[in-house]
Amino acid sequence: MTNSTRKDRRAVPNMELAARIVAAREVLGLNTEQLAQRIGATVATVAGWEAGKSQPRTNRLVTLAGILGVSPSWLLSGLGDGPVTVTPETRMEALGNGILELRTLSSRIADQVDDLEQRLALLKKSA
Repeated sequence: MTNSTRKDRRAVPNMELAARIVAAREVLGLNTEQLAQRIGATVATVAGWEAGKSQPRTNRLVTLAGILGVSPSWLLSGLGDGPVTVTPETRMEALGNGILELRTLSSRIADQVDDLEQRLALLKKSA
């Protein structure tokens, strides 16, 4: 086996990692610059990962997986939790759920404000 053959064999998993980084980033609708900002790396560093020229260190890989919403094992091997494609329907459902949660919280806050006002009024009377 020649040295160049060994070099080529090592490059294959690296390109798979690169392709998975790109795929997960695109599912989130991020560009390379936005991903770099989120992870705290330079655009050149992230571009190098995505081109298969370099690989993230372990600590960056774990952070990258968290930002991309995938498992580190998926980034490395393709096994595990990969990116979830978000459809317009699931986005609308998530927004609707968020609105309901905010309305519930708003109602609870209003109830607590009313309770505090009543307590304050009682304290003022007794003072």
